[in-house]
Amino acid sequence: MHPSSAAIVSVHIFGNHPLHSGRGAAFVVLVAFLASFLAIRTSARLTRGVSWWPGGVQSGGVHLHHLVWGICMILVSGFIAFAAAPLRAPWWHIDAIVFGIGAGFTLDEFALWVHLKDVYWTQQGRSSVDAVVVAVGAAGLVVIGTRPFGLDDAGSIWGTIGTVAFVLTFVLLSAAKGRVFLAVLGMFIPILGMVGAIQLARPHSIWARRLYDPHKLARAEKRYGPEKRLSRLGVWLSDLLAGAPSERVPRSEDRSA
Repeated sequence: MHPSSAAIVSVHIFGNHPLHSGRGAAFVVLVAFLASFLAIRTSARLTRGVSWWPGGVQSGGVHLHHLVWGICMILVSGFIAFAAAPLRAPWWHIDAIVFGIGAGFTLDEFALWVHLKDVYWTQQGRSSVDAVVVAVGAAGLVVIGTRPFGLDDAGSIWGTIGTVAFVLTFVLLSAAKGRVFLAVLGMFIPILGMVGAIQLARPHSIWARRLYDPHKLARAEKRYGPEKRLSRLGVWLSDLLAGAPSERVPRSEDRSA
């Protein structure tokens, strides 16, 4: 291929936009995030299940969790994005890939942030998978062009503040009721936040523990019980994606979510 033709193809594929190129950068980050999460989770499952897999990194008898590498990658790529901006192709692609990989490594051990101990293969460790699902859902909406709180719509400053406050009310209510996935998506699609806000709260949520009487709490435990078909499907999909935990506790007793 002639050098000039190769340059044209490179520009066509990679573009020549700065790092804040919006949906293009978000797509690169999302793909890198998904690939790194699946790769590191597969590595962890192999380490758990077979003896021939090399496993994690040890230093002085201390296991260095992969979130350490993830945090370092996020910090380095973020610093480069600010210090060297505006980045040009292919450098912004490389920086976005490094950030996405770091985010995948870090969120795969989200539960360790919360509990400050290794709960990777316990029931509490499932919050890492939940965090990844929420992140993918939010990032996917950004990639397809959705903006949180309708901030891409023109309007006055007071109109924008009012819209954000209105949507945020339902988002916070949904989150308080334990419907975190709907709460995050509700920032982009307000109707989903409203659905989460009016639904019966999950029994382990802040809303249920503080505001429900014993009768209503019993209704919530029955509504979200592990014997329900949707609950069983969720457990099956989670086991398929992340591996079964070493222990299981009833959802109504799990306070980690």
